[in-house]
Amino acid sequence: MAAVEARLPGVPADGILIGDKKYSGVTLTLDNCLLSPERLERTPSSDHGLAPDTEEQLRREGCERIQAAGILLRLPQVAMATGQILFQRFFYCKSFIKHCVESVAMACVHLASKIEEEPRRIRDVLNVFHRLRQIQEGRPQSPLSLDAGYIALKSQVIKAERRVLKELGFCVHVKHPHKIIVMYLQVLECEKNSKLVQMAWNYMNDSLRTDVFLRFSAESVSCACIYLSARTLQIPLPSEPPWFLLFGATEEELRDICHRILRLYTLPRVPLSSLQQCVSKCRQALEVSRVTGGVQPNGTPNLVDPPASFSPASKTASPAAGAVSRDSPLSVQAMKNARRQLQNGLDRPRQPPRRDRLSHSDERRETHSISPPHSPKRRRSRSVSSPVRSSSSSLSPGHRRRLPERDRDRDRDRDRERKMPSSTE
Repeated sequence: MAAVEARLPGVPADGILIGDKKYSGVTLTLDNCLLSPERLERTPSSDHGLAPDTEEQLRREGCERIQAAGILLRLPQVAMATGQILFQRFFYCKSFIKHCVESVAMACVHLASKIEEEPRRIRDVLNVFHRLRQIQEGRPQSPLSLDAGYIALKSQVIKAERRVLKELGFCVHVKHPHKIIVMYLQVLECEKNSKLVQMAWNYMNDSLRTDVFLRFSAESVSCACIYLSARTLQIPLPSEPPWFLLFGATEEELRDICHRILRLYTLPRVPLSSLQQCVSKCRQALEVSRVTGGVQPNGTPNLVDPPASFSPASKTASPAAGAVSRDSPLSVQAMKNARRQLQNGLDRPRQPPRRDRLSHSDERRETHSISPPHSPKRRRSRSVSSPVRSSSSSLSPGHRRRLPERDRDRDRDRDRERKMPSSTE
């Protein structure tokens, strides 16, 4: 793959010096995926106190979870290989103490499925990892309940996926040796030997659980898988000159890769739960050391012995005790307005309250409602009643309520006719 170089605008070709480093542009190539020996020897997890064997076992367990989940999700082998390589790259940038292995593994599966154009729903990824955890712990299989814990786990995986992309700089392209190993066997005229082809393919898949793809190129890994398979099956390959020199590999690289692959089979199998307990112990020890060492777990300095001038000395008397109480400007203005209104009210002569003019029906109703103060009440005869009373009493209650409304409408029409201007002929 040819390197793609992008230069910053306005920056000279030789670059600019920032601190002790010179920056001139960004170069994108597959060689950037290979880490330097200094970075490979000292990982962030080892800086936080995690043992190298525990870290190696965590890498293997995480990659095995990704492989098993990819099989259950029916992903192609290329997608599973991409997820494992992304997992290895991420934990060379971040520590196992700070990030959960299982959440990062789920994020790598989900991200690899989209990179290789075989997308899977994040719900399916969560269900598959939930089932794998139940199988490993020997619990009865039960579906993942859709509760608050499921929502929290889903958001955690989404955040882990974003974190992986950020730490890798969105450089997630992986060069796989699947096609390379088949092409090399065809060049060696060994493609018809099914045992050799299958064993080399198996060694290549197992090498994904190690960090050989971060140390060596895909061509060297392919040559090492063929070299190890031929040595195991005792199949002779061209040695004068050595066949791997044709593909740009050296014997030292092949021996180193084979040693790392064979070491994978000698590691003791430790459950992921036990490894997570070791990680939690290291995390607690790290927090204790930070607190005692003058730094809190969140990175804030701990002030054990603050200086004498750190806080101002308290005064003997409060300044509010001897201060004279004064009215605020708002209260003074409010008092002035109230005094002015009171004075204006005393100067003006009293006017009788204004009374709105009532309509004829309202006046009639008001006069009927007001009775003379000392008029004796008449006793109504039960036997004889006036025709108006009898007729009104015979009406229904609904019709009786409509009578005042009719009178009011009639008076309103009269007033409207009275106010209308008379037409001049």
